[in-house]
Amino acid sequence: MKVSMFHLMPHRELPADFEQRYHSVWVDPPWWELADAERVGQYYNWTLDELTYAAGAGLDGICVNEHHQNAYGFMPGPNLMGSALARATNGQDVAIVQMGATLPTTNPPTRVAEEYAMLDCISGGRLVAGMPLGSSMDANLCYGIPPIEHRDRYYEAHDLIMKAWQAKEIFPWNGKYYQLPMVNLWPRPIQQPHPPVWVPGSGSLSTWDFSTKNDHCYCFLSYYGNSFGKKVMDGFWEFVDAKGLEPNPYRAGFLQLVVVGETDAQAEKDYYQHIRYFYDKCMHIAPEYFAAPGYMDFRSLENTYRKGYMDQINSVTQDMKEWNYQDFIDNQLVIGGSPASVADQLEDAVKKLRVGNLMVLLQIGSMPHELTLKNIDLFGKEVLPKLRNIWDDEGWENHWWPEKLRGKRQLAGATSV
Repeated sequence: MKVSMFHLMPHRELPADFEQRYHSVWVDPPWWELADAERVGQYYNWTLDELTYAAGAGLDGICVNEHHQNAYGFMPGPNLMGSALARATNGQDVAIVQMGATLPTTNPPTRVAEEYAMLDCISGGRLVAGMPLGSSMDANLCYGIPPIEHRDRYYEAHDLIMKAWQAKEIFPWNGKYYQLPMVNLWPRPIQQPHPPVWVPGSGSLSTWDFSTKNDHCYCFLSYYGNSFGKKVMDGFWEFVDAKGLEPNPYRAGFLQLVVVGETDAQAEKDYYQHIRYFYDKCMHIAPEYFAAPGYMDFRSLENTYRKGYMDQINSVTQDMKEWNYQDFIDNQLVIGGSPASVADQLEDAVKKLRVGNLMVLLQIGSMPHELTLKNIDLFGKEVLPKLRNIWDDEGWENHWWPEKLRGKRQLAGATSV
């Protein structure tokens, strides 16, 4: 197993009545009413400290991502964060997992190729190159990409980046969306022929097809838990089987919210208010912003509704308004409790989803810095060692992880920040 800490970098101090007073956490929340640049500077530094701490606590990777115009998670420049983390963790066997720079919104896409190559060089060959399509809110509404072009731009950007990393000769690119007279990438990544590529997704059939066709790792990112995740991942593995590909669990990744306390009761006391904040405020997205018409192609839209994914999400979204802490645990949107309880729940989730790359969200919503460090510490010391050997008896190799880091990482005690 490879287990990484995922971080959104959310606004941690939204007003108590945010979801009643404001239209959406994404696209149109008013900065001047809700945020202060100096305080936000503290959030960014806490985020870097928390991820660096997770590296010291023994996690295999540390993850950042890209979003725009929102208070849910605002890292508009993930590679700025990644460069700081790459430098801070030199000498440690921890992957820099960029989940990542959004391809269709970067013009030209060779900018992503260049910056990822820089990160691979700075880190000494520890980059995982996430290549997200990007949310409809970010790409269509904030950055103006026409929804009907979104996926085609993504495919072309991906192909350009992969060729730019590997080409031995200078070449022109005369695509539909990008025209470049002379592509001659400086620098190139250390990892050859290219760093491992992860493709984040939310259950789209087209993303499954793209990931398997290019032999990339498919990562299901959802906040609706592993019970819903099983429905999606069962579909993915059926798709993999139909393509005649090996069911290597490292071909897939999954994101899970996790909170660890000394006891089950202490976990509820420490974390419930922050879980509630996350789902009430950070997930307060105006429904008309969620997916602009044309964002999802027809076959994915048909598959999503035929399998009832949206019905299940809508039902859970309504029900959770009345949930207490235990409801979030019972429905597996959050895995939480004592270290032993969390380890058992995570092992069960990993096996039923058949994923070899697990991302854990250990800073959730309004969770303050010191409590986040506690969560990382308990997870690293008392949960992580119990997860490492889950797939060892099947003998699979993780082709989707930096080659120099594929062995077992020695668990190190976290150092104070």
